[in-house]
Amino acid sequence: MKKILYLITKANWGGAQRYVYDLATNLPKDRFEVRVAFGTEGLLAQKLEEKGVQTFSIKSMHRDISLTSDVSSFFELLTLFRKEKPDIVHLNSSKAGGIGALAARVAGVPKIIFTAHGWPFWENRSTLARALIYLFSWLTAVLSDKVITVSDYDLKVAKEMLFVGHKAVRIYNGIGEQTFGSGEIIRQSFPKSVRITGTIGELNKNKNQIALIEEARKNPDMHVAIVGDGEDRRFLIKKIEEYNLDDRVKIIGFNWASNVLKGFDVFALPSIKEGLPYVLLEAKAAGLPIVANRVGGVGEILDAKDMSEFSLTRMLEKTLTVYN
Repeated sequence: MKKILYLITKANWGGAQRYVYDLATNLPKDRFEVRVAFGTEGLLAQKLEEKGVQTFSIKSMHRDISLTSDVSSFFELLTLFRKEKPDIVHLNSSKAGGIGALAARVAGVPKIIFTAHGWPFWENRSTLARALIYLFSWLTAVLSDKVITVSDYDLKVAKEMLFVGHKAVRIYNGIGEQTFGSGEIIRQSFPKSVRITGTIGELNKNKNQIALIEEARKNPDMHVAIVGDGEDRRFLIKKIEEYNLDDRVKIIGFNWASNVLKGFDVFALPSIKEGLPYVLLEAKAAGLPIVANRVGGVGEILDAKDMSEFSLTRMLEKTLTVYN
């Protein structure tokens, strides 16, 4: 039996966290002993605990760059890897990837895998910042034995990286069979018979929910439901109030996509940076009209004729070939 340890920076709930959860809870139990380590606590930690998956909190690991905390994280991880002696360390997210890859190498972990959930240097930053992030991402990939990208868009970049291309493989995120609720929580928030444009995601600059608010400002017939929570919540609420859109634009808060999608008439994904968004797979499964920016792997979902390529079963099968 192989011991596998997943590492991710934050244990809130988003695409990378769902990916870790799906793999950690669906691997064959007779073949894998699973552990998950993370920085900040959140819903992922709770859901893993409910499934009986052992977890570890890396107390000094945070998303923001800090030399002191990053060095502390390295030694925490080094201690954890030496104690647990995993056969495989599977890294997720850029911060956990870089520090984790170095710690795993020093600890002598036999196999190191890194999944890039959308390369972080695609984010809207200064040229210098993007160059440094690219270097950091490249070093993470070089230190890893295998690099998984979740889209062909990002695979192309990995293939062009020096010393990385030969070990890069694309494995799409996948979802299982979907059951959708009525979406009443959305409908009851708006007047009857209006056409609702909805989006779901963490409230941050990459998800770009402000674009929908600006669009509603220009279009008096547009009603928008924004489902999610995050660092931009106050900013978005302030803009809604400033534009007097309280009756037409609602921030619903966190909820599962399956509970709210049927409350939308149109699903919108205004993101300026994506990997391979689960929520878009769910929106397509719900049969909704979709308006989206073609960033990351978005176009690969929109143009797909055969959605079986995006199934949880297929994702697990392909990931297992990487683990073997």
